[in-house]
Parts: sequence; structure tokens; C-alpha cells
Amino acid sequence: MHPTTDLTRPYGPLVRRIEAEATVIGDQILKIDHFLNHRIEPRFITEMGRELASRLAQFEPTVVLTAEASGIAPGLAVAQTLNVPLVYAKKYAPQVESPAIARLIPSPTKGGETKLVLSQRYIVASDRVVIVDDFLSNGRTAVALVEMAREAGATVLCASFIVEKRFKQGHAAIEALGVPVATLAQVEALENGRAVLTQPEN
Repeated sequence: MHPTTDLTRPYGPLVRRIEAEATVIGDQILKIDHFLNHRIEPRFITEMGRELASRLAQFEPTVVLTAEASGIAPGLAVAQTLNVPLVYAKKYAPQVESPAIARLIPSPTKGGETKLVLSQRYIVASDRVVIVDDFLSNGRTAVALVEMAREAGATVLCASFIVEKRFKQGHAAIEALGVPVATLAQVEALENGRAVLTQPEN
């Protein structure tokens, strides 16, 4: 299916908050965990969820898939708006009901590898899946989620993110799997202690 709306249209309220409030460390690390993935603002995460859901609705998904822990809040906001279930792959002490699908993904921030596990009871062949997560960087988690959903026989329609680091390779890695990408804010570079973002049209 070809998307009928602009999946990467910058979402003005988020772009402005990142520009005003983000902490930038070097040329790789962008911290907005005071409102997105450590301290979470319910009203703003709900607004972002609605915006992302408005772009994903055209795919007519039956389930939202994410990974714990940082994907759960935006995933739930999107799932609530779309009125579909949220399933999250377990990452910490990942004991799930068998049969299960698992992937090992490199963890550049923590070092080593992280195991993602998904029970096949909760993603089935008839599912139409959209992926939701907080950040898109190298795309390893999202690629693993696409592979896991497909291993369960489901159709993956789109992978979506609150923030994308465009200077990383994640976007291309996901599209190489034939999955379109939706994002609300696109960081072109981190330089001189600030984030350079794609600007909204108005």
C-alpha cells in the first residue's frame, strides 16, 4: 500500500520543544527524557499519539507493536487513539508464554546485546501491524520487530517514531525491508550543543 499522507511531516509542537528544551551531548546524544521516556507528560504524549495515529490510520492496523520500556508510552497513546491492542516485545527478564519469537539486538548505549522476546499468542498471522517507538537511530530494534512480526505470519504496514535521527541509518534499514517510516520530528544533525531539525511548513 502506498501512503496517502505525508508520513514524515514535522509536528510543530514537538519540533519547538526539542529546539527549546533538548540537552545535546556531543554529536550523537539527544536527551528529551524529561517529557518523553523517563518523565512522561500525559497530555503531550497523548497529543503526539493522536498525531501519529492520524498518519497510521490509513493502514487500517489491527495491532500496535513496540518494545519495552520506552516504546510503551507512545505505543499506548497511538493504540488508544486507533482503538486497537498494544503488544510489546519484552526486553527485561524476557520470560513469555511459548511458543515465542526472539531476537538478539546490539545495544550501543548499554554495550553487549539485548534480547527481545514476543509470545506468538499475541501476534498472529491475521494481524495488520504498525510499529511505534520513541526514537529511530540505527533501527536495530525496529528491524527486529519487523522480522519477529513477519515470523509470526503478520503483515507489517508501517514503522513509526516520535523522533528520527536522520544522520543515522535506521530509516534506510527499515525501508529496505519494504516498510514505510513515519516520524514526527526529524533531527538532521547535532552540533554546537543544539539539535538541527527539519522545520514545519508553518
